[in-house]
Amino acid sequence: METIADSKIVEVKNLVKYFPVYTRGVLTKKQVGNVHAVDGISFDVNRQETFALVGESGCGKTTTARLILNLIEPTSGEILFEGEDVLEKFKNADRSEKLKLRRKMQLIFQNPYGSLDPRMTVYDIISEPFVIHRHLEKEKWKDRVYELLKLVGLEEYHAERYPHEFSGGQRQRICIARALAVEPSFVVADEPVSSLDVSIRAQILNLLGDLQKTMGLSYLYISHDLSSVRQISQRVAVMYLGEIVEMANTDELFDSPLHPYTQALIEAVPIPDPKVKNIKARLKGEVPSPIAPPPGCRFNPRCPRANAACREKRPELFEVTKGHFLACVQRG
Repeated sequence: METIADSKIVEVKNLVKYFPVYTRGVLTKKQVGNVHAVDGISFDVNRQETFALVGESGCGKTTTARLILNLIEPTSGEILFEGEDVLEKFKNADRSEKLKLRRKMQLIFQNPYGSLDPRMTVYDIISEPFVIHRHLEKEKWKDRVYELLKLVGLEEYHAERYPHEFSGGQRQRICIARALAVEPSFVVADEPVSSLDVSIRAQILNLLGDLQKTMGLSYLYISHDLSSVRQISQRVAVMYLGEIVEMANTDELFDSPLHPYTQALIEAVPIPDPKVKNIKARLKGEVPSPIAPPPGCRFNPRCPRANAACREKRPELFEVTKGHFLACVQRG
């Protein structure tokens, strides 16, 4: 029988990432502070689940993804993948073990125009992981590339073309095929539809959903587009200035948001009716600097419900109802 621990493919515990800020002199430089990019967040992703991270630009979503994939090193915290310590493995394991772990964790980049080498054909792009990981015999490369192209809705003859010959949606399909080339079990999708037309977004989201069902994939879906988040995810975590302020099942979060920031994000989703004017969603002020975040609750300078306690006490994430977590001094 599968236990609760077995159902988790990724576990993030108290993850912290600070980027040092320096002032430069003529001959020396001095550290004057830190950018609090990610500040003590914890969550997990279940097998065959789509877990979404949402929030404004600069809140730490992409940094979190890069930390999980070990593209950058955290300041502190723990990351487990299938029960194994990711940080320890990348620090001490040999190259073959690192590559084995890399094959299981892949990334779909945000910009399909910038993430594909314009000098390489589609065949070269998709087969490049075969060259690096050597997990597939060379005589099988061509058939596998054609298989991946069909899997993402492209044709075999597309393999001989270059990225500039494709539309944005087709390029993103190529990026997805490249990510699937090493047969991962966990995929980070970093705003994969943000640069695409609305009609194409639905196609890519449907493709990701179909691939999840056929291949048993788990997704960490990063976006500031709440409409796509509601369509594709099962659980959502809302980030603000490096912290998670609310986390719940998707339907519960959208139907009963508790944090004022979550409420503002949901109210800001465009309504497809020109006669409806949404004035509730306007937040006061600007996002504070991550170099000097405000004391207490980081949302308090913009929160309509803030009081003295909000400016003094930093709220911890606690479970309001089963599976619904909130970080608020006033507890919703």
